[in-house]
Amino acid sequence: MAWSQQFDDVLWLDSNDYPQKESSYDAILAVDAFTSIKTDYFNAFEKLKEYQTVTNDWIFGYLTYDLKNDLEALKSENFDGLHFPDLFFFQPKKLFLLKGNMLEIQYLKMVDDEVNNDLNEIHQIPDYTPSNISSAVKIKLRIHKDEYFEKLNSMLAHIHRGDIYEANFCQEFYAEDTTIEPVETYNKLNQISHPPFATFLKLNDKYLLSASPERYIKKEGNTIISQPIKGTAKRSDNIIEDQQLKKELENSEKERSENIMIVDLVRNDLSQTALKGSVKVEELCKVYTFNQVHQMISTITSQVSDKTHPVDVISSTFPMGSMTGAPKISAMKIIEVLEETKRGLYSGAVGYFTPNNDFDFNVVIRSILYNATNKYVSYSVGGAITAKSDPLSEYEECLVKAKAMREVLEN
Repeated sequence: MAWSQQFDDVLWLDSNDYPQKESSYDAILAVDAFTSIKTDYFNAFEKLKEYQTVTNDWIFGYLTYDLKNDLEALKSENFDGLHFPDLFFFQPKKLFLLKGNMLEIQYLKMVDDEVNNDLNEIHQIPDYTPSNISSAVKIKLRIHKDEYFEKLNSMLAHIHRGDIYEANFCQEFYAEDTTIEPVETYNKLNQISHPPFATFLKLNDKYLLSASPERYIKKEGNTIISQPIKGTAKRSDNIIEDQQLKKELENSEKERSENIMIVDLVRNDLSQTALKGSVKVEELCKVYTFNQVHQMISTITSQVSDKTHPVDVISSTFPMGSMTGAPKISAMKIIEVLEETKRGLYSGAVGYFTPNNDFDFNVVIRSILYNATNKYVSYSVGGAITAKSDPLSEYEECLVKAKAMREVLEN
């Protein structure tokens, strides 16, 4: 991580050794763009499709939530303090793939004579020591508590009227005129959470420091895997109470209904590219435990034809159901009206395509976003709102999800 900071384009993906059978690598580091694509939402998926096809190599990058505007007649007109491009992917000159005790190194031919020198540099970097650049960050709320309740009641009115069954409502916490040390902040966040889809992204002066527990979508051969998270419970230091909280989540009618509605949405999304009859729910509402929270996760799979383009699988399922709602388009329209902040990379996806057309992407949640030039720091949290949602409980759930980011920035 320390060695990689000399480059403008850096993507580090870390599973933190979380036990998951769908994991291809324990960690990946991609640095230094040889080629890249950076664009706004207009025709973004077609441009990505062309770039991925022509490059025919490993490419790494992200999709912001606002690419929804490329897929449907939607808009993103809320405040944006971060200004990330809507889509960015790069073909790295240098790639490190870690699995078990094996480190595979792939360098493009133009730089392959630098391998030994780089490894010597990496070995000589001393153990990481925190800098004194970061100071306590003063967090502000984009939506205050009373306004949050008003907005949630508006969303509940839409649900009771029948416009939607469920929607994910998000709020931003932010700090202006603030400088943080990205590597240090990422390391602290990762240490607290140890999630299976941790990400450090650097794009020139813009950073994503993510402790995401959620996979959006993966392609392995002809198999597509989607693993939406819906349903959250806090952890307790008391073992008996912690198990009780987990059991309550497993048996919660409200949390299960949240999850099942999104499972149905994902089944429908996957069916657009799936071979007939191949969409299956492998796990329904299984509770997994993470350092900060218990989460309810379902696993849905499908099979696709060899002729199906990998980007088409993504565009037909994007944005992910867990961050939108059901029906998806109606939910996204209501979200745009009620939320105060343009989501950008938050609730988008980060990941990679392989040379043989496989891919793996996370969901950008539990993440700190930073624009170093603008000195703007942001993190957002959200929750699924259904007919049985209680505004106070939803607000408290947001604070539980925000705890790790707030802790890292304020201390």
